[in-house]
Amino acid sequence: MALDDFLEPEVAIAVAVTAAVSAPPVRKVLRRGVVYGLAGLLAAGDKVSSAAREIAQKAQQAAASATEEAATENGKSATQPQTA
Repeated sequence: MALDDFLEPEVAIAVAVTAAVSAPPVRKVLRRGVVYGLAGLLAAGDKVSSAAREIAQKAQQAAASATEEAATENGKSATQPQTA
């Protein structure tokens, strides 16, 4: 490589990134960022799945309530088995 090749922006950026990544303080910050980012993603996933479970449970309760009301209107109890 000639000296003028080192002055190209792509080479300068690659050298700067390599120097930054190989520096211990920068690696520590990057590692901490990855750990905190992953923890945030896991917490968000827990919140989303909890909300989905709660919505499904409420929908199931609403459906059971509607079934009970419909059976009561027809003069039959949904909790007692029908005999033929």
